[in-house]
Amino acid sequence: MKITVRTTEKADVPAIYNLVKQLAVFEKEPDAVINTVDAMIKDGFGPNKIFDSFVAETEGKIIGMAVFYWSYSTWKGRYIYLDDLIVDESYRRSGAGKLLFDAVHQFAKDHNANQFRWHVLDWNAPAISFYKKYPTTFDPSWITCKIEKENL
Repeated sequence: MKITVRTTEKADVPAIYNLVKQLAVFEKEPDAVINTVDAMIKDGFGPNKIFDSFVAETEGKIIGMAVFYWSYSTWKGRYIYLDDLIVDESYRRSGAGKLLFDAVHQFAKDHNANQFRWHVLDWNAPAISFYKKYPTTFDPSWITCKIEKENL
């Protein structure tokens, strides 16, 4: 099976959205996704785009995606934050995840980012094992904090 990774196009967004919904089920939060295809198109394309993304495909079918964006640290400066990397369940262990991760990693290098960050759920052993193949620092001293939309 030949897998290619490329920059996402608008026409890919419905397939990406389906992967997001699949991830929500995997993470035991099937009703937590409030984003929409239209919002993803607005936010990922055009003059006010706020994220970048790559897709992995085989035989014309999108089987994975990585969504990332620039962020800033007062200590580290500009960095790339990988928001989600998702591979369709039936294509896991195909190498698609590695290709996507490597593409974002290369993007960070090519654009002179000072850091490449992401989160992983503490119970997601396969993902943690995958990330251990890279020179990753797992930082247990930080706690993710957030205020949800309904409380803003």
